[in-house]
Amino acid sequence: MPDNINVLLVEDHALTRIGLKALLDRTEDIKVIGEATNGQEALELTLSLKPHIVLMDVGMPVMDGIEAVKKIKEHKCEAGIIMLTSHDNERDIFASLTAGAGGYCLKDVEPERLYTAIRSVHAGDAWLDAAIAGQVLKQYSSFFSNSAGSLAKPETAKEKDDKSELQPAADDKYSNIVDPLSPRELEVLALIVEGLSNQEVSDRLFISLATTKTHVRNILNKLAVNDRTQAAVQAMRRGLV
Repeated sequence: MPDNINVLLVEDHALTRIGLKALLDRTEDIKVIGEATNGQEALELTLSLKPHIVLMDVGMPVMDGIEAVKKIKEHKCEAGIIMLTSHDNERDIFASLTAGAGGYCLKDVEPERLYTAIRSVHAGDAWLDAAIAGQVLKQYSSFFSNSAGSLAKPETAKEKDDKSELQPAADDKYSNIVDPLSPRELEVLALIVEGLSNQEVSDRLFISLATTKTHVRNILNKLAVNDRTQAAVQAMRRGLV
């Protein structure tokens, strides 16, 4: 018999929890050791039960799944977290992955693929539902296409030498960024990565909506991207936040 993979189910709909537990009980190596109905319970049970895997819904009362992931990771818990949700929008996908989720799976997933997701994340791998992976790759492809299209004519060796004498070498994360982001813009970018709207950013930073929109526009211009999602992707790729 293989070692058990202990799983905590986090789902606010009772019938869905019952169905998931029955589904996982079919396996020999996956065992449900606890159930939570909101993000706050998920945090408390993760700390006390120490599951190997947390299957986490996104939209829940009290504390949503994305916020719960952040809190769990802040406590340095080693549990792998898989978002199991019907939410397939880019905001929730990137916010979840940025928060620390190791997998993102839609609720219409086939049972065998759910088992594979659990075993993969338990083994230390990342796992994305096929449809989700397609969205992520599309964003990366869009980003790299935009970057390639905006490349300037390569500098000669002499031009590079002349430039290096006039300014210090830039940190890798700011390479190809002509105008580095200000501290406030980095704060706004971090909240964009979390998936917050302009109004939510304004509320969090205690600034006006107009000021937030100006910061967002400047961020998009400096990162040479077209929208907030591409900004979030580039922020993660460069380690800006």
